Amino acid sequence: MVELVKLYRLTQNFSRPQIKDISGKTAQELAVLSLNKKIQPGQKIGITVGSRGIQNLIPILQTAVNYIKTLGATPYLIAAMGSHGGGTAQGQKDLLDSLGITEDTLGAEVVTCSDCEPIAHTPNGLPVFIVNSALAMDGILIINRVKTHTSFKGIVESGLIKKLVVGLGGPKGAKQFHGFGPGELARLLVEIGNVILSKLPVLGGLAIIESAYEETAAIKAVTVQGMVKQESDLLIYSKSLMSSLPVDDIDLLIIEEMGKNYSGTGIDTNIIGRARIQGVIEPEKPKIKRIAVLDLSEESHGNATGIGMADFVTKRLVDKIDRQTTYLNCLTSTFVTRAAIPMYFDTEKELVEAALYSLSGISPEKLRIVIIPNTLFLTECFVSETIAAELTGKASIKLETEPQTLTFDPDDNINLRI
Repeated sequence: MVELVKLYRLTQNFSRPQIKDISGKTAQELAVLSLNKKIQPGQKIGITVGSRGIQNLIPILQTAVNYIKTLGATPYLIAAMGSHGGGTAQGQKDLLDSLGITEDTLGAEVVTCSDCEPIAHTPNGLPVFIVNSALAMDGILIINRVKTHTSFKGIVESGLIKKLVVGLGGPKGAKQFHGFGPGELARLLVEIGNVILSKLPVLGGLAIIESAYEETAAIKAVTVQGMVKQESDLLIYSKSLMSSLPVDDIDLLIIEEMGKNYSGTGIDTNIIGRARIQGVIEPEKPKIKRIAVLDLSEESHGNATGIGMADFVTKRLVDKIDRQTTYLNCLTSTFVTRAAIPMYFDTEKELVEAALYSLSGISPEKLRIVIIPNTLFLTECFVSETIAAELTGKASIKLETEPQTLTFDPDDNINLRI
């Protein structure tokens, strides 16, 4: 069946707003926060940094560091990543180093910390945890990307509030938060976030929004007063820029690489239409019969969270798994199925043959196959002939004129790559 599969290379066009002068825009938004009226010379000011790869984060952080220095204060880059990095200070440092977030690069000390303590309680008596490194600061500037979450939906999801609650909450805060299950997370995020905003010396935030091209579409100052509402509006805008698969009905989706640098779940649940959370109904679309993943990114440092959402993977991917890191991530989130290892095969050829065998009830010429590089970059992909025929003439899509046959190189790897 493999020899009969032909695929067209496809390019999708999404909305593409882009900030050209990153440093200039960052400085402009910092001025909106009136930090010169809030920061005193000699104070210690913490700037949050996390485990996510965010486009243009280095120049954004550099501008913030320099701005705080001009006010006579000392900036510190404080790790705000919950249980990521294995839940240890050294693990956090290793992750930040890999992202280029170092003192040598940015001119500010990087402070990692896994110890945390309760600073208050919610109206319902829930302790609110904050890492000790944040408690040592005279002021805190929250910087994070705002985007939809992969496990729950609410007025705020991944963004500044979550950076406060889960990121600065440290391992204890992250474990407590996720322990309530997806049905409670949206409410708790706002409830705990408001307590932190009332107790911690938060100066404001910078929200970063990215387009489907992984380009910086917006940098926006967010004030402490009304932070939840402001972030909620930015989340709506972020969702309008999201990428998507070219079709919703797919027999086999092949993902070249998964990883934490592409999504917090390794494979973006919003893209594949699978959540794999016990007791939670799966999204109605897209509907994908089989999902295969070929590799794990180096940037994940062995964290294969999300592997359990695939049906087939390679032995190469499995061999790269750091079980301790992966298990801690999934145990903390409570979504343990996402760490389950699916069927795995020695070569990509064996994997594809097995996947197609499981779909043998569908004739080769009708197979709906899509190959993508990962679940973040979806501007280019390969689609089978049946899908290509449906998309011909669509204004936002460009198809190559001739299909290519799905074949394999001497090492039995797929010859088609984005």
